[in-house]
Amino acid sequence: MGADHRPEIGFGQIRHARLRLAANHFGYAAWFLRLPLRSLATRPAPLSWLKFNRRGVLSVNDADHGDGQPLLAWLDALLLGQGVTDADGEVWLHTFPRLLGFVFNPVSFWFAHRADGTLRAAVCEVNNTFGERHFYLLAHEDGAPLRWGEELVARKVFHVSPFNAVAGHYRFRFMLSEPTARPDQPKRFVGRIDYDDEAGPVLQTSVSGVLVPLTNKTLVRALFRYPLFAFAVIARIHWQAVRLWLKRVPLFSKPVPPAINVTR
Repeated sequence: MGADHRPEIGFGQIRHARLRLAANHFGYAAWFLRLPLRSLATRPAPLSWLKFNRRGVLSVNDADHGDGQPLLAWLDALLLGQGVTDADGEVWLHTFPRLLGFVFNPVSFWFAHRADGTLRAAVCEVNNTFGERHFYLLAHEDGAPLRWGEELVARKVFHVSPFNAVAGHYRFRFMLSEPTARPDQPKRFVGRIDYDDEAGPVLQTSVSGVLVPLTNKTLVRALFRYPLFAFAVIARIHWQAVRLWLKRVPLFSKPVPPAINVTR
């Protein structure tokens, strides 16, 4: 496994700001995994605290992503089906693992590279609390590589929150800072998803963190620092919904999910 293709764990924050109808801001400490799937397929990491498709304190399961197929097979098929035929380099999955068999991932990010290391496409895998899943594929139609930090736009077609209509669009930005110029600076990841409707910005959200090697030691660190994190994710979603309801933010009924589960 190359030096750049080792699994990583991020320690940072999740932030959320609602700007209109009722202001609502919150942030909390978080951790996440960044897994190089092609490298792990040929050389599994020796992690006793993290299991793949097996029971464990922490685990990553195929059933929690895509359509339940093996992770790489599913993503390769999705990209080929959308005409992305040259994402044959590393694939990084940014996600939360299961804790004692439970997980809820509001969003997971997939980053598919070409063999030359350039970023060809990103997939935002969105889950709602109704057990539904949708995928936003971000890739340039002309095949140009994505640049870290550039803004990417997708039309909103999938119901996530009853406090927002299925209308408008998302603006995505992903930043990955490598400590090349300043070796004393840590490697960092930032993923931003902002939501705008026809009247302008509504939500600003982000997940960010310092990236360090994923080892048994850093997994134990995450467990001790955030012992109930997987359960807290869903609890915080419902608590924030209560806060918005108390602030009398209008509710939107849940529409039928889109017939096509990939949006470009």
